[in-house]
Amino acid sequence: MVDTLTQRQGALRAADGSVGWCVWAPRQKHLHLVTWRGGRRCEHAMSPVGNGYFEFGAADVEEGCRYAYRLGDDSRELPDPASRWQPDGVHHPSAVWFPESFEWSDGDWRGVPREELVIYELHIGTFTREGSFDAAISRLADLRDLGVTAIEIMPVAQFPGRRNWGYDNVYWYAVQNTYGGPRALQRLVDASHRLGLAVILDVVYNHLGPEGNYASQYGPYDSEHHRTPWGPGMNFDGRARHAVRAFVLDNVRYWIRDFHVDGLRLDSVHAVVDHSPRHILEEIGAVAHDVGDRAGRTVHVIAESNLNDVRVLDAPQNGGYGLDAQWSDDFHHCVHALVTGERNGYYADFTDPPRQLLKALTRTFVFDGCYSAFRGRPHGKPANNHGGERFIVSIQTHDQVGNRLLGERLHENIEPRQLRLAAGLLLLAPYVPLLFMGEEYAEASRFPFFCDFGDPRLQEAVRRGRSEEFRSFDWKGDFPDPSAQQTFESAVLSWRWPEQGARAGLRRLYQDLLAARRAWPALRDFRHRDAELLDVQGGRPVLRLVRGDPMRATERIEAFFNLGEDAVPLPPSGIRASNVLLHSDDVKYGGEQRGTVDGLAGFAFVIRGHMP
Repeated sequence: MVDTLTQRQGALRAADGSVGWCVWAPRQKHLHLVTWRGGRRCEHAMSPVGNGYFEFGAADVEEGCRYAYRLGDDSRELPDPASRWQPDGVHHPSAVWFPESFEWSDGDWRGVPREELVIYELHIGTFTREGSFDAAISRLADLRDLGVTAIEIMPVAQFPGRRNWGYDNVYWYAVQNTYGGPRALQRLVDASHRLGLAVILDVVYNHLGPEGNYASQYGPYDSEHHRTPWGPGMNFDGRARHAVRAFVLDNVRYWIRDFHVDGLRLDSVHAVVDHSPRHILEEIGAVAHDVGDRAGRTVHVIAESNLNDVRVLDAPQNGGYGLDAQWSDDFHHCVHALVTGERNGYYADFTDPPRQLLKALTRTFVFDGCYSAFRGRPHGKPANNHGGERFIVSIQTHDQVGNRLLGERLHENIEPRQLRLAAGLLLLAPYVPLLFMGEEYAEASRFPFFCDFGDPRLQEAVRRGRSEEFRSFDWKGDFPDPSAQQTFESAVLSWRWPEQGARAGLRRLYQDLLAARRAWPALRDFRHRDAELLDVQGGRPVLRLVRGDPMRATERIEAFFNLGEDAVPLPPSGIRASNVLLHSDDVKYGGEQRGTVDGLAGFAFVIRGHMP
């Protein structure tokens, strides 16, 4: 009988070179494997081996061999739920693929420590004009030179059509065919490691997409009791849950072992419902860390969570899940509300951005058990003693940009000096920064939501859903058709920052701040931080942020952020004999400041300290 706690599914090559197929299909009494080899279609009865699993083995199977499963007496031939490769899309046969055939050149790679992470979120389809893994390799050096240490790739598990954000994927093991397939992803990871960049992969374990999802015809992958905003949740705690959990946990092993990825970003863990004695998130973390330890590499498991609950970080012996880091959206919302003045949707909770930003910088969560008017209830709990390196913060992400009416980026709604202020808050904050592709040079291309469903009913459902979401923010007017080719093409990065222009100045600011994070000990210290609001000239707020160990006075730095539009005198330094190390209004960053700094322009910031 098959061990359903560890069983691997899919078409897998054995030590003797033969290929064994294994699929979990408890809803079927009998199952047939259909293969296309040497131009011939062959059908093979699969053997039931217990607990709903079926197997079949064959010799002399070549990589690329197409195959499908015929369920019961049904004439339809369906792809493998654990397919490693869907070369022709979600509705067509799967293909055999051998991950171990790739020759890696990263044998000395050990990963990037959490404290050194600077994450760059990117979408493969729009990152370059070609929209492929191989084309992305040509831009990695630009990211390294910027100061990025890790790329975070939006989901690449097989989704329907040619274009999609990736969160509607339906084959968790297959790598998107239109991006170049699985071998090309291996090449991208290998090239990243050669340049010193870690690779974090965005994965979706809370639901399966609506088109090309045949899993429920094989077995109860979906839950009968839990739903997400995007459809049924996964069956992590119902009958037959052991097989679904094994399916997910082996997927975790697969990405880290066969693609050498350095981490997983778990999408919307607040939509992962599991009432089992041991939560699936805890098991995911344990498996990921075990595979990383065996390979001698640092592996990060990062949760996207809107719960403001550090249970995901707490050690299992303390009732937590033991993950490495989590997103903290309160920081984004504070900065966004501060520089844009928006108070619609969830920004309605951020009515006092300066004071709430102060709290976000010193206590991580703004909503740590206090009342949220947007939610109509208290929300969150304190971050306790977790260091800042356990939290990922941003001023732009695919969600925060792409879920706007037009998909407009932050720079379209604020002044350049406000954009520089936001960048300074992000990169000087005592947390791990995440940049959204193109943010560093105010990319002109927007990033609207796009998809490529073949079913017209799904296309219309997406339009309705987007319209309802925009109404909740009181945004009115037309928005780009998510299904239109032009909507996708409008999101492709230009990769242009003319040397003497404002974009180059902004990119230079990012580059200098990221260099400072590497060079200045205070910015590598995620524990010691202090902040206060200063009243300067009639109550106009200036935020003072201090980083570094008080016992190492010559290593401490302080930053003064003018949160108002009027210029104010530069407050006296709290660090003895300190110098101005960086001024955001400097002409080299696109500002107007030349020579000696004796004041703070509106929405400018200054860093003071001892020259490292």
